[in-house]
Amino acid sequence: MEQRSGLKAPVRGQGKSMVDSDEGTAEARRSRFDAVHKWAATMAGVVALAFSLYNFTELQKTPETDLALPHLMRIGMMGTDTRFYVQPTVSTRVRTQNVELVSGARLEFVPAATIASRKAPVFYWREVGEWDFDPAEDWLSYRWSGDPAPFLVSQDKPQQPIFLFQADGWSFQPGRYEGSLQLSRAGSRSPLTKKFCILVSKNAVDEIRNGASEGGIYFFRNDLPKFSGSEYSGCYVRETD
Repeated sequence: MEQRSGLKAPVRGQGKSMVDSDEGTAEARRSRFDAVHKWAATMAGVVALAFSLYNFTELQKTPETDLALPHLMRIGMMGTDTRFYVQPTVSTRVRTQNVELVSGARLEFVPAATIASRKAPVFYWREVGEWDFDPAEDWLSYRWSGDPAPFLVSQDKPQQPIFLFQADGWSFQPGRYEGSLQLSRAGSRSPLTKKFCILVSKNAVDEIRNGASEGGIYFFRNDLPKFSGSEYSGCYVRETD
């Protein structure tokens, strides 16, 4: 009796079809990967370009320069001339390659109506200087360091010059004065201006005048706690008042 085998003969072409299917899947995956890679590279390039343009624009900005007054100012006399010492902070808040050129400095005082002689002083920028402190004598002295000249201000280099202003043949009288410090800038930019007030008592006036022969220098502050909430609040006042 003839017996039949349970094994089936392979179907022609079945192995080849499976290989073609695998290769097609791999090719599709590679195509998708290449497309994603190109898209990611394009987006990275666009982001990098945008970031570069932003940085370039920021670096080309005009400096935003600030003028801040200190909490302490000094007054003295040399002979019949009044000298006013102030050390402001001039800084730039914006990151930029450009610099600010401060070309001049001006100090003005307007006496209050209650002052007997309301003649306004004419101060001029005499020079810039430095302070020398002698700890042994507990004494602060001033010395010249430079002529009045333009100076540069950049973000990484703020300036704190010690300005010496002088009014020839004029002295303070007791009373209130409205003051302003003005720094001129190169080009057509408006000046930097800070206003302040100073109260000079009779005791302070006598102290300043009596120290004229020795070149005495006396400080006034606007942050003394004992004057907080009073008529002196916010103004520069002699500590001994």
